[in-house]
Amino acid sequence: MALDVEDLLKIVLLLVIVWLVVEIVTGVLGFALGLIAGPLKGLIGVVIVVLIVLWLTDNL
Repeated sequence: MALDVEDLLKIVLLLVIVWLVVEIVTGVLGFALGLIAGPLKGLIGVVIVVLIVLWLTDNL
């Protein structure tokens, strides 16, 4: 399975958008959400990595 550069750029763009949305949501909703979403940021990253690996191995 070969990936085009455009496909890789789409993946990177999606990851950056998800990261920015998480940062904006935690910034806008304040400290209470920051306490809850703080540990979830790492979990969101792990979920994204797992989804990408599953996608690349055609298991998704």
